[in-house]
Amino acid sequence: MKKFVYKLVSIGIVGILLLAGCNNSSSPTKESSKDGDSDNSSGTAEITWLNVLHTASPPTDTIINEIQKKTNTKLSFTWIPDASKEERLNTALASDNLADIVTITILNNSSVRNALKKGMFWNVDDYLDDYPNLKAIPKDIRESASIDGKLYGIPFQKNIARNGVVIRKDWLDKLGLDIPETTDELMEVAKAFTENDPDGNGKKDTTGFMDRSDLVYGAFKTLSSYFGTPNYWTIDKKGNFIPEFETDGYIETMKYMKKLYDNGWINQDFAVTAKTDQQQNFAQGKAGIYVGALFDSKNLKNMATGVQDNMELALVNKITSPLNSEPAIWSDGNGIGGLLAFPKSEVKDEKELKRILKFINDLLDPEIYKLMTYGIEGTHYQITEDGAYKIINQDLWQQEVQPFASSRPKESGYKLKDPDPLKTEADKLIEENAKFAVLNPAFPLDSETFNTQGSELQKIINDATYQYILGEIDLNGFKDAVKNWNNSGGEQIKKEYKESYKALNK
Repeated sequence: MKKFVYKLVSIGIVGILLLAGCNNSSSPTKESSKDGDSDNSSGTAEITWLNVLHTASPPTDTIINEIQKKTNTKLSFTWIPDASKEERLNTALASDNLADIVTITILNNSSVRNALKKGMFWNVDDYLDDYPNLKAIPKDIRESASIDGKLYGIPFQKNIARNGVVIRKDWLDKLGLDIPETTDELMEVAKAFTENDPDGNGKKDTTGFMDRSDLVYGAFKTLSSYFGTPNYWTIDKKGNFIPEFETDGYIETMKYMKKLYDNGWINQDFAVTAKTDQQQNFAQGKAGIYVGALFDSKNLKNMATGVQDNMELALVNKITSPLNSEPAIWSDGNGIGGLLAFPKSEVKDEKELKRILKFINDLLDPEIYKLMTYGIEGTHYQITEDGAYKIINQDLWQQEVQPFASSRPKESGYKLKDPDPLKTEADKLIEENAKFAVLNPAFPLDSETFNTQGSELQKIINDATYQYILGEIDLNGFKDAVKNWNNSGGEQIKKEYKESYKALNK
C-alpha cells in the first residue's frame, strides 16, 4: 500500500503532479507497518485514501488520530477539492496512480465507468457478508450501485429521498389556510401568498413560490413526483425504456409551473435565480413556499434571524395530485452517493482487500460515525440537560470535524438529539420518504451514449422545458424538442439501456 502525502491537492500544476506521482523524494513509497505486515488484521495497517474535500481546508489530525486508534490503522490522505474532483480523478485514472481507497462520487463520468468496467477496481460483492456492517447494506443499494451486475466498491449510503415542501406556517395562519395536501391546494396557497398580503405590510410584494434555475433540485422535479412522473426513466411491459419527459406527469408538471408563472405566483426570475439568492429571498420574507431538501428549513430559519424573527415553518412531504393519489418522491441517486473503490494497482491481493474492508466496516460502527459527525465530547460538543448535543466551539468543529461529513460511508447513523426542532422534524420526514421513494431504474445500467452525450442531450430537454413554462413555445414546440432528443442520440440511449437491463436480468 502506498503512503500518500496528507495535504490538500492544490489547483494547478502542483495538484496534477501529485496525482501523476512524480518520481522524486516526496513520492509515495510502499511501507509496512511496525509489525512487518501492513495487512495483518491483528497489526497496524497502513491505508492510503484519495478523498474528496467539501470544505475550504482539510481537517487537522485530531479526528484522524482517534479514527486510527479505534481502527488500528495508520491513515494517509490525499484530498481533492470538490470543485475539481472530476478533472483530478480523470488524471489519476489516466496515470493509474491512485490509493488503496478512492472516493468516487461521479459514477456517471465516462472515464470512471470505463475504468470500473475494465476491471481496474476490485469487485467486492462476494466479500460484504463477511463483515457485519457491510452485510447490513440493503440489497437495493447494492444493486443500484452495481455496474453490469458487479459491485466495484462500498456504496456511500445516503438518505434515499430528501425533498419536500417548506411553507410559512405563520402566513398560513394569518390567512386562515390549512397546510396543503394536494397540488391544487398548494397552488391556492401560492395564489393567496401572492395576492392577500400574508406579511400584513399593506403592499403586494410577496409571491407564493421562491424557486431557482434548477429543474432537478429546485421545485420542478419534486412537483413532478406529485404528478406521478417517473424518476428519469420508466420501463414498460416489453422492457422498453421511456424517459420521464415522454410521460403525462412531466407534461402536467410543466403546465402547473406555467400557470404559476403566468399568474405571478412564483418569482418571475426563477429561471435565472441562483440557490443562494433563492434562499436569501425566502429568508427575507419575499415568498412563502420553498421546494427542496427538507433539511434546508433549518438554514432558512437561521438566515431569517434579525430579518423575519416571527417566521414559523411547516414541513410537508406528502402531496398528491389528480394524476397520482399516493405519496411519491423522487430519489437522488437511489440513495447512493458514490463508491469507496479499491484499485488493483494498489490493493495487490485478497489479503490486503480484506484488511481494507475491515477498516470500512469499522467506519460504520456507531461510535466512529459519532466521532466523524459530532467530534469528541467535551472538545467539540457537549450534551445539554435536555439530552441534546451542543457544539461548544463552532470554529474548531468546522476545522476538525466537518470535513469528514462527506467521508462517512453512511449518511445517517448514530444520532444525538438535535437541539433544533426543525432539523428533528426534517430528519423524521426524510426517513419517512424512504417508504414511498421512486427509484431510477436506469441507475445501475450502462449506456455508452448516455455516458458520452447525456449532458448535451439533456440540455435540449431542459431548454425546451423552460421555454414552455415561460411561454416561448407551446406543447407542440416541446414535442419537437423531444423528437430532436430522440434523433440526436436519445433513441440509442433507450436501446442501450434496454439491452443492459435484459443482460442483467437473464
